[in-house]
Amino acid sequence: MSDSKPIETHIESLGEAKIKTLLLDDSIGTSKEMFKSDKDRILIDVNAEAVLEQIKNQQTPTTFELAGPREKIYFDPSKLKCALVTCGGLCPGLNNVIRAIVLELYYRYQVKHVYGIRYGLEGFIPEYGHNLVELDPDKVVNIHEMGGSILGSSRGPQDIEAIVDCLERLNIGILFMIGGDGTLKAATKIVEEIKKRNAKLSVIGIPKTIDNDIFRVAKSFGFDSAVDIATEAIKGAHKEAEGYPNGIGMIKLMGRHSGFIAATASLAQQDVNFVLIPEIDFDLEGENGLLTRLEKRLKERKHAVIVVAEGAGQNFFQDSTPEYDASGNLKLYDIGIFLKDKIRSYFYEKSMDVTIKYIDPSYMIRSLPANPNDHVYCGFLGRDAVHAGMAGKTNMIIGHWNNFFVNVPIPMTAGKRKRVNPKGKLWQTVLEATGQGNLTNQKPE
Repeated sequence: MSDSKPIETHIESLGEAKIKTLLLDDSIGTSKEMFKSDKDRILIDVNAEAVLEQIKNQQTPTTFELAGPREKIYFDPSKLKCALVTCGGLCPGLNNVIRAIVLELYYRYQVKHVYGIRYGLEGFIPEYGHNLVELDPDKVVNIHEMGGSILGSSRGPQDIEAIVDCLERLNIGILFMIGGDGTLKAATKIVEEIKKRNAKLSVIGIPKTIDNDIFRVAKSFGFDSAVDIATEAIKGAHKEAEGYPNGIGMIKLMGRHSGFIAATASLAQQDVNFVLIPEIDFDLEGENGLLTRLEKRLKERKHAVIVVAEGAGQNFFQDSTPEYDASGNLKLYDIGIFLKDKIRSYFYEKSMDVTIKYIDPSYMIRSLPANPNDHVYCGFLGRDAVHAGMAGKTNMIIGHWNNFFVNVPIPMTAGKRKRVNPKGKLWQTVLEATGQGNLTNQKPE
């Protein structure tokens, strides 16, 4: 049964929205049905038993506020200045979100002052000397056809007070932050500093992680594109494996803590025999270990395909000294190279000739343009981010939940992570499709 404990989903606001939105103008053509109120809400948990239990306990079922335009807005568009920043690793769709935000602000709300902050949070700090980019339709018209981010990015923390100082010097009303968990944590601190100063500055997040591991967000942009390209890598690995006796094709995919890409791509291209993800431990040796199962597969079918997420099998490196990147994230050890060497050594000792083809398409996937599905999805996210900011909402992200776009408080999701459920439909279907079974020598619970 689902957890029926109430969850805080209130969205903070800078104040009462009193200005009639330009979107109500008949000449703009926005349907009345498009406008939402804060009372329009979507159930978080659609499990009937959980909802009934909340009602039985005289609790209001927990809901998210629907995203979308409001009839009254907080900011005067003619006087508003906005800023936009992209942080962390690259991801398909970054430019699509930038484009959607700029075009929505410029054409729909008539906001003419939109600044792009170069190279992530570094762009706010004077010592780095990064220039602002004035964003307008001409600057963004074709950027959705390109990968990466036209604003660039960076990792690592920056002085929060200095960031807010910069925002105040620029007289920014809305800051749009596109990034992952580290960015959302920074956004929380920026909001706290803004509150200390009693400033009227909205912070709206657009969650970005190619790994699809943002908590309380059903799908993050770039994920569809990553799966799309990953399936092509699997096709190549499969053909390489089939082309040689005892051929092994191994693909390492993104997924530091969550194996959504590896699992989903393996289902999209069902040529995979073993899927290894961070959520599921596996053994190398022993009756049920990966190497034993791989040997059995080769003897039966003469080829095998392995997909491994980058965060899988990190327990094999427990004796190594941990290292951290600029953002404080633990640097992962290369499980792909590790497995490649282990597989080669295992079969060498058995005098069994194998051919291993190892493919790591990670950085290519991260830097390519978004596919059509992500292009559409990014457009929804960018436009709803603008609607939320113009209405004076703050300390929130645009999420997707139960097939609706919703406003999600940043504190609800920052510092938390969505992971593949070992007993859920996704992983259980992977087990059905691959037939790999339990790859540990311990009995499953």
